[in-house]
Amino acid sequence: MTGWQAHTVVTDNYVDPAPVAALHALFDSGAAAIEVGDPLPPLWHWAALARWPASSAIGADGHPARGSFLPPVELPRRMFAGGSVSFPGTVHVGSTIRREARVIAVNAKNGRTGPLTVVEVEIRLFAESGALAVVEHQNLVYRGAGTAAPAIETDRTYQWPRNPVQRSSEWDWQLHTDPTVLMRFSAATANPHRIHYDLSYATAVEGYPGLVVHGPLMTLAMAETLRWEQPDRRPIRLRHRNIAPLFCGDPARIRRRETTDGDLALAVHTEPTPGQAVEHTVLTADFTVDGDPAHA
Repeated sequence: MTGWQAHTVVTDNYVDPAPVAALHALFDSGAAAIEVGDPLPPLWHWAALARWPASSAIGADGHPARGSFLPPVELPRRMFAGGSVSFPGTVHVGSTIRREARVIAVNAKNGRTGPLTVVEVEIRLFAESGALAVVEHQNLVYRGAGTAAPAIETDRTYQWPRNPVQRSSEWDWQLHTDPTVLMRFSAATANPHRIHYDLSYATAVEGYPGLVVHGPLMTLAMAETLRWEQPDRRPIRLRHRNIAPLFCGDPARIRRRETTDGDLALAVHTEPTPGQAVEHTVLTADFTVDGDPAHA
C-alpha cells in the first residue's frame, strides 16, 4: 500500500426520497409511506445517501476500484463484516446533510482460512442544523480468492412471498430472499458488487455456492422488525456482526436472543435443511433503545 494515505472525504448529500421509497416498497410492510420531511428510519441512510460510482471507477468485482478512499488491499474478496452505529440526532428525508468519511484502521491478520485484512471506516452525518446525527463504524474484511464451487441448482424453487420479512409470532420473523429481492436491494443502495446478482461470478470466481445476501439487507431487516414490534421506541445505538454468509433462497429467521445486560439482541439464523441438522447463526445485533436497555 505504498503511497496510499488515509484522508477524510467531506461531501454535502441530499437525503434522496427516491431510494427511500424503493426500500419502503421492497419491505412492503403495510406501514405508512415515508415522505419528504419525515425522520429517516434507523439505517435507512444506507439507501438515502447511496450514489452509483462512475463506470470507469468500478473494479472487476463491481465495487469501486481500491487505492483512492479505500486502501489498495490486494486480497480480492470483500465482505461487509458489521460494525456499530449510533444515532445522536435525526436525519430528515429531503434535507441536505454533511457527510464525513475516513478510514481509521487497516489491520492485516491471519484467519482460519488464510490471510485477511480488516479495514475500519468511520462515517459521520451532520443534519442541516449542523448537529451530529449519525456516527457509524463499518468493518470491511478482505480475504484471498476462493475456489470454484458447484452452483446451487439454477432451477431451485424460490418462495415468492408478499414481502421478504414476515412475522411468525412475537419476535420471530421469517426472512425470505430470492434474486428479485437481492436485485431490488442492490438498486436501492447503489451496490454493484457482483456476488449479489451474478451467479457465475459468485460461484466460479469468489467460490460461493450461490448468490450472497447483502449483510446490510439482513441488518436492516432486523432493525425493521424492532420498528414493527416496538413502534414507539427508537434505537440510539446498534452493534452488528456478520458471522457467516447467507445465500439467496436459504430459509432464515430473525429472532430475539437472551442477554445478560438487558439490551435487545436479535439474530438471523438459517433454518435446518436436508443435510444440515441444526440451524446456525449468520448475523447478530445488539440494540440500545431510547437511552435505556429494551426489555421484553
